Amino acid sequence: MQILDKILQLIRIPHLALLSIIFAMMLLSFPFGVFVVFDTNIGNDVNFQYPLSNLELFKELGFAIPFHVEVGDLFIVLWSIYAVLFAIALFGPNNGFLKTLSSNLSNSKSDTKSNYMFVITKWFSILILVSIIIDSVQQGFGIVTVPPHVDNDLTQFLYVSLSPIVEEFGFRVILIGLPLFVFYSHKLSFSHFLKSLWSPNRNLHIYDSKKPLLLIVLVGVFFGISHIITGEPWSEGKLLQASVSGIILGWLYFRFGLIAAILVHWATNYFIFSYANFISQINQITIEEAFLQPMINTMELLFFISGIFSISVLLVSYFNSKKERKLKIE
Repeated sequence: MQILDKILQLIRIPHLALLSIIFAMMLLSFPFGVFVVFDTNIGNDVNFQYPLSNLELFKELGFAIPFHVEVGDLFIVLWSIYAVLFAIALFGPNNGFLKTLSSNLSNSKSDTKSNYMFVITKWFSILILVSIIIDSVQQGFGIVTVPPHVDNDLTQFLYVSLSPIVEEFGFRVILIGLPLFVFYSHKLSFSHFLKSLWSPNRNLHIYDSKKPLLLIVLVGVFFGISHIITGEPWSEGKLLQASVSGIILGWLYFRFGLIAAILVHWATNYFIFSYANFISQINQITIEEAFLQPMINTMELLFFISGIFSISVLLVSYFNSKKERKLKIE
């Protein structure tokens, strides 16, 4: 136990520093996104004043918008939703981010699960680490992950900003939250129904986690398959990466609630693309070239290292708690 405590003590400060940097970068992504959408020529003929009903996505879905809505209007709505979720994550569910940060600096046994933002930054870096590892291994076997072709950078930015909300409600709330409510709800009321969908683990009496985990894995695999069978699909190399990401997001939804799943998904989509598009526009290069720039590579390295620290902390904490339980039994 002493060895594990020393390891945890050694990695705690750099780990917390990395999570704090990621949090600060997430905050900056909001003004970066505003600048890209309203102050650059990212979409050429398609700008923030472009009618939403003219976009191919809404035409394909056959979704008729009854009043005039522009691309910029939808971005404002999305930013507002994410800002509210960000604020909730910053101050809840039990302690604020800064309070949790200071308590972790002084106490090796403090609970990072008491703050959503800690969970989000930690698991975002773990998801990126796992994705990089999967992609590297697949490339070693000649499997290359090719993204779908994009005609317009602004519409791409809009879609990746919208998808965390749409996909988390579809894949997590409907395919995981609803079945869990049906099987484990102990009472029928509208407020309990909403609370259960918001945070299943907190509001449902789930004593055996095997069935929920099986459901999470199945939905995660379906999430991966959906990325390669849609109208403009990814290449087959995305299947494993998206499936593992779906499993992680599903577990986050089950364990910590919808806010954690949405914001981790938001971080892999909007957060990263806001920086890439910002670099693309100020340097007048393509989005593909922007992802090869030193700043993006440095961000990726930072997430990778943070992911290693985060997994190390999880493992050390797990073995520590396991030894403590064993000592209590003895």
